[in-house]
Amino acid sequence: MKLSPIKPKRISDQVFDQLREFILRGKLNPGERIMSERELAVAFDVSRTSVRDAINRLTTMGFLEQRQGRGTFVCLPAFEEKNALAAVMKGKNVSIEDLLEVRIGLECNATYLAAERASEKDIYLMEQSIKTLEKSTEDGIMNAEADVSFHMAIAYATRNALHIQIMRDLYDYLWIGIKENQYHLLEGSNEMKEIIKQHVQIADLIKKRDPEHAFRAMFSHLSFVLDFVKGKKGTA
Repeated sequence: MKLSPIKPKRISDQVFDQLREFILRGKLNPGERIMSERELAVAFDVSRTSVRDAINRLTTMGFLEQRQGRGTFVCLPAFEEKNALAAVMKGKNVSIEDLLEVRIGLECNATYLAAERASEKDIYLMEQSIKTLEKSTEDGIMNAEADVSFHMAIAYATRNALHIQIMRDLYDYLWIGIKENQYHLLEGSNEMKEIIKQHVQIADLIKKRDPEHAFRAMFSHLSFVLDFVKGKKGTA
């Protein structure tokens, strides 16, 4: 076995990793303006050169967009050329049911892997998303962002870069409008309280490192949403 020397990670790589993680986890939302280079340098306690390098790489990869005289923004998913899924789906008349069926396949597997690989930070972020969603529901406010953050926290916990990117593209596509439609169907119902209970169960099983039951809990959760959407559509 040939071992390779351990190389220290560049400062700009660390800045890049943190900013990308914020975007993937939904802590920075599409269209949101991020802090200036100077502010980020102070927050990270690094040089502006390191921040600039990280921002340039994220811009090249399509995570960020620099607007002259206005700042740097998280890319809006409406730009279909930056979202392969949106480009493929254009004109295909994709329904909410279609997307939920795809999510069942992707997210059940992600939950299984998350139960094996999630860090304490991943689990903490899942739990924080649940708390935010609980508070919003108690206040009678729909909070799609908190729901998305929960599911992206699970995706990120897979430690599978390809899966994370696919999930990011999927949720970007949902931002275009289908997500709002789904929440419109759920608005004013007691189903959100049940969904929160399901989120709690999923996070608990991930925390217990129980991949089989976590897989089943996610399947039940998404099947519940799919059945509700089908039923609601049928009575509209």
